[in-house]
Amino acid sequence: MSFANQVLSIIHMVENRGKLENTVHNVPAEIDQEIAGLKLAAMGIEIDELTDAQHAYLSSWREGT
Repeated sequence: MSFANQVLSIIHMVENRGKLENTVHNVPAEIDQEIAGLKLAAMGIEIDELTDAQHAYLSSWREGT
């Protein structure tokens, strides 16, 4: 998975050449999510998507216990 992460990060840098600052960057979350999804699919594992209500709950301090 680390090799896939490196390759997709390089592709991201090439596609965004001239737009990125000359500094150390974190791997974009989309790349991590794509790799994780592919790995889970290869293992025959499916993952649920969050509903709008779940997103609202997770991003709010007003809801929950």
